[in-house]
Amino acid sequence: MTDDQRPTRRKRPTFTDQEALQFHAQGRPGKLEVVPTKPMATQRDLSLAYSPGVAVPVLAIAENPSLAFDYTTRSNMVAVISNGTAILGLGNLGALASKPVMEGKSVLFKRFADVDSIDLEVDTEDADNFINCVRYLGPSFGGINLEDIKAPECFIIEERLRELMDIPVFHDDQHGTAIIAAAGLINALHLTGRDMAKTRLVVNGAGAAGIACTELLKAMGFAPNNVILCDTKGVIYQGRTEGMNQWKSAHSAETAARTLADALNGADAVFGLSAKGAFTDEMIRSMAENPIIFAMANPDPEITPEEVARIRDDVIIATGRSDYPNQVNNVLGFPYIFRGALDVQATTINMEMKIAAAQALAELAREDVPDEVAAAYQGTRPRFGRDYIIPVPFDPRLIHTIPMAVAKAAMDTGVARRPIVDMRSYKAQLSARRDPVAGTLNRIFERVRKFPKRVVFAEGEEEQVIRAALSFVNQGLGKAILVGRENRIHETAVQAGIDLEGREGIEIHNARLSSRNATYAQFLYERLQRKGFLFRDCQRMINQDRNHFAASMVALGDADAMVTGATRNYSTALSDVRHVIDAKPGHRVIGVSLCLARGRTVLVADTAIHEMPNAQELAEIAIESAGVARRLGYEPRVALLSFSTFGHPKAERAEKIQEAVKILDGMRVDFEYDGEMAADVALNRDVMAQYPFSRLTDTANVLIMPAFHSASISTKMLQELGGAMVLGPLVVGLDKPVQIVSLGATDNDIVNMAALAAYNIGG
Repeated sequence: MTDDQRPTRRKRPTFTDQEALQFHAQGRPGKLEVVPTKPMATQRDLSLAYSPGVAVPVLAIAENPSLAFDYTTRSNMVAVISNGTAILGLGNLGALASKPVMEGKSVLFKRFADVDSIDLEVDTEDADNFINCVRYLGPSFGGINLEDIKAPECFIIEERLRELMDIPVFHDDQHGTAIIAAAGLINALHLTGRDMAKTRLVVNGAGAAGIACTELLKAMGFAPNNVILCDTKGVIYQGRTEGMNQWKSAHSAETAARTLADALNGADAVFGLSAKGAFTDEMIRSMAENPIIFAMANPDPEITPEEVARIRDDVIIATGRSDYPNQVNNVLGFPYIFRGALDVQATTINMEMKIAAAQALAELAREDVPDEVAAAYQGTRPRFGRDYIIPVPFDPRLIHTIPMAVAKAAMDTGVARRPIVDMRSYKAQLSARRDPVAGTLNRIFERVRKFPKRVVFAEGEEEQVIRAALSFVNQGLGKAILVGRENRIHETAVQAGIDLEGREGIEIHNARLSSRNATYAQFLYERLQRKGFLFRDCQRMINQDRNHFAASMVALGDADAMVTGATRNYSTALSDVRHVIDAKPGHRVIGVSLCLARGRTVLVADTAIHEMPNAQELAEIAIESAGVARRLGYEPRVALLSFSTFGHPKAERAEKIQEAVKILDGMRVDFEYDGEMAADVALNRDVMAQYPFSRLTDTANVLIMPAFHSASISTKMLQELGGAMVLGPLVVGLDKPVQIVSLGATDNDIVNMAALAAYNIGG
């Protein structure tokens, strides 16, 4: 193994003890709060939420208990429950001390899978008392996640609660680790050309995770006698009596091996769920060729990747650490497994659902990773191979990949009370849970799939653009045209690990060599000859500037739409395009940003083009923006914003906004509008209620800013301080579909804008 092939440690976040304490203490102590999902502003709201309105769902549930999933939080609520007897490798510190960990687990449920969760700490080490406490909490929750409970009590507790409760009960320390490790092992076996049924595996550590791994792998196809389980006293073999219990005995093997060293001699793979230093150099040397080592002890593995690399160079290694490749991280499993189980109202999480989750994770790791994942590797894009056999927690595809597999397995095995009929729609719903933009764009993507278009990707030699073009085609959105030099595009693709050879749906057009070159140059000259451009200027722009070439393709009907901007600033790209494409007759070219925050979608304009619009321009911006809202499926309610509201305080700058409203009055437009008004009046029902004469029937979903600077500043502040998702600015009003991404956009950003261009969101 060369130096550049050795496993590399990623920089690990560091902090002091004081910083950790301050993080938990600042503001509201802890990491969770309860927020109502229904309005609680009026007496009527309170009457509906509590007495007397609450009696109606109470009676309905009493008559049909399954309606609790419809009328209460039960359908999306998981309890994280512990007694603190095995906290994070810290040991038995008690129920109260486990609360920060359980709160953290609840936060992860929400962050990664939009599962609501509450932590419960049960102050008893007696298994029967713990069971009797939890079993009666069933009506409150859709699932139970057991956490940090020591073995063997954890086996007794989970098994008994699964028998007593009609909702999923899942001990993550057991099954979460087993599922993620199994996914990695599937891929490691694939890379080393091994057959699961013939592979010899050693599992060192016979606690909760070790036994769960053993059970799952046998269920997946490992031969029972090919899996050797070891504990601190050595191999668990048939006939052994010392230190045994019923869970260990179930996995005793027919073997002559008696020590861990004996078991590892010639073994293909080993799972370490034990302690630092458990694997010696000699043990690793004695394993078969291309051995697979999962050293999962935390915080320090049984052996580190650096130590393994000094011993031999043919190893695939995974650990539980985030600063090494191939991290076995439970957050890849439990949020998404419960998401799928909750969505079909499963009565349990069975073995088939666990296997489905492991297989889905393994398959995901083999796919090309998006830019969001690459960014976490500080510019080094991971590819499926020895150092990338398990997806990473920040992969945005997890939310729709794992729950779908789990839900389908639940339905196939008959434990789903509410099967999902439309899995394609379910996938879109899952994407929307974590990424609001994905939910908003789903309708557009579906439309584009029905009517696929040829989209030009102007900056075709850039890696993220090539990835975006490939994703565009793979998602069935249409054909992608990459503008650039063929050899440069293929070189970039090869270096990035992208296979473009023989890909249907992708074309490469070299501007200088194109058979349409002369036609485009003449077309551009006819447009610009009276604007100071000579023919040779136009020829040079077609030959050398991909924006001019790509825009000409769209203008002359050789392509349907265009996307650009990844390598140039917005105004430069737009200026290039406008040399070739005019505004649509009767329309004004503007920039509209789509802002998604706290479950609300608001369009903001003009965020890109008009620096200080006058009254007429403001009115036209309002009309264009309302059109975009309608094309997105919203009934527009347009607010023309100012620092003043309906004449107070009086200010000269507000007069043009008042005039714009009068212009709209005269045009008899077919959407709601009003102004001038402050942002809080436009967006807050209670504040708006102080102005009963307002023409808006509800809060505004289209905001017309008085100037470019206020629009740009406000959207960027929303994004950075308010946690809003901002898409755009979208180009609106051109005669042909063109969209411009932000400088340095990711492949996902480019795909979204390409889809918007294909949909012709701009007009």
